[in-house]
Amino acid sequence: QVQLVESGGGLVQPGGSLRLSCAASGSIFSIDPMGWYRQAPGNQRELVAAMFSDGSTSYADAVKGRFTISRDNAKNTVTLQMNDVKPEDTAVYYCGAGVRATRWGAHTPYWGQGTQVTVSS
Repeated sequence: QVQLVESGGGLVQPGGSLRLSCAASGSIFSIDPMGWYRQAPGNQRELVAAMFSDGSTSYADAVKGRFTISRDNAKNTVTLQMNDVKPEDTAVYYCGAGVRATRWGAHTPYWGQGTQVTVSS
């Protein structure tokens, strides 16, 4: 079994910064990808940013130039640095990971419990 534990959400003013962190633990051989997703009320869960073990990244257009994802493959952690946040960034943010438990196994998706990010003055 795999657990993803998130931290760093909260209330931030427009234009401010926030940092989200996620640590994966359990039966892990490799993770691809590892990233952040968000879900606002009434909306579907959407990709914010994801990073693959080779260092390649994928960002939602809405956050390009403002958010930066980083990852420590050895520690199975991923961090999202959120700068110049906007009210439309308000959502529950989820850490997601595609985990391979053994060298030859398939990647299985796991999710964290979610952390609330609220951007408001």
